[in-house]
Amino acid sequence: MNAISFLSTDGLPMESLAIYIGFGLILLLALRSHLRTFQRKERAARVSAAQAGLDISAGPRAQHPHIDTTWCIGCGACVDACPEGDVLMVLGGKAALVRGEKCIGHGLCADACPVGAIEIVMAPPSMTAELPALTSELESTLPNLFIAGELGGLALIKNAVNQGRDCVDLIAGRLRGVGRPRHGAVLDLCIVGAGPAGLSASLRAIERKLSFITLEAESLGGTVAKYPRQKVVMTSPVEFPLHGKFSKLEIGKEELLAFWQKAVGRAGLTIRTGEPVETVRRDPDNAFTITTAQGSYRALAVILAIGRRGTPRKLGVAGEDLPKVMYSLLDAESYGGKEILVVGGGDSAVEAALGLAFQPGNRVTLSYRKGSFSRLKDRNEKKLQTQMRTGALTVLFNSEPVEIREGQVVLEVGGATRTIQNDFVWIFAGGTSPNALLERIGVGLGRQDLQGQAVEAIASLEVA
Repeated sequence: MNAISFLSTDGLPMESLAIYIGFGLILLLALRSHLRTFQRKERAARVSAAQAGLDISAGPRAQHPHIDTTWCIGCGACVDACPEGDVLMVLGGKAALVRGEKCIGHGLCADACPVGAIEIVMAPPSMTAELPALTSELESTLPNLFIAGELGGLALIKNAVNQGRDCVDLIAGRLRGVGRPRHGAVLDLCIVGAGPAGLSASLRAIERKLSFITLEAESLGGTVAKYPRQKVVMTSPVEFPLHGKFSKLEIGKEELLAFWQKAVGRAGLTIRTGEPVETVRRDPDNAFTITTAQGSYRALAVILAIGRRGTPRKLGVAGEDLPKVMYSLLDAESYGGKEILVVGGGDSAVEAALGLAFQPGNRVTLSYRKGSFSRLKDRNEKKLQTQMRTGALTVLFNSEPVEIREGQVVLEVGGATRTIQNDFVWIFAGGTSPNALLERIGVGLGRQDLQGQAVEAIASLEVA
């Protein structure tokens, strides 16, 4: 029986076919309606994200969640679990990474997902090209120069502490293995940075009886000392050298810094603060010369633990070293009912001012040394104009701070001096990227084949 005769037999197959076609059309229309609803919700979510100041196009810099939308059920558990606040969002019924550059790899989103739709992965090559090339033991393209902490692509205090400690253990093992005789002219190790990774490395170096020096551009605690959040979150207990396990998972910045200060004092650790490193040079004898504005030091190994935020450009005014002065804003919601000054005329300054002005009770002043903005994103300029009209934000053009006090800031505005009440100051005057230092040193960036690096590093110690 051919298809034509089959379709015409008693009319029944034809009627069945019509029913099937009818059901198919109904299903197709339902799917089309669902797709339109999905797209409408996604557009609305993206508009909401944009209004909240979220740049969905910004990509992750290092470790971040990858969401399998095939399994995601859009429950939002990952959004609630993220301590960073707005890294994830439910868009069109599915979880999405909307602010990947803020993700620091907690991994709590993956733990919270009830269907296992989230995996913590590294950033794509286009992003990791900005990161230093490292071996699995955190050694750079220069033998015996290590990078620990956020600069290597992994954030979190626990990661930095573990990496600083592990780098020192490896260096101590290499030095012991080659049986190098000690001589005072060359140190075993130079540690650059006194944040979580640098402090951990320094305390471990004392435990391992290494000769070393620790250099810090600013103050004890590194980036954490300028952390704007009122709470620093750790997702698992951390073991600090010379102290043991630190079990608190949520701790105030001030409490954490006080703990580090106590640990430093108890260990007799000396940190040369206010001494930024200008360059590191590998000499013909395979040792390193580390140069700062105050002098130079020689060491067989170097650990860079300087973070990824770089060195902010300072204004050089009196009072700029007060604790209330900060150079980055990670969490505007922690500040309310405050008198705030933001200094700068770029997008970072304007976005910070807008975010702070949105918080209840804040009175925000934006100081810019020029007479008008010339390089803002259109959306930021429009929002700024709106806030200026409503009075939520005051902009002082042709102005700059001349003195920062505990409860006040003195500004020069159009040639005249003005004093305003103040609780916090944020300065966005640009700065030096840590990658500039890496390039001067000669550390390679991006993914590279570093097989055999350890053998070369050990051999260089034998002849140092």
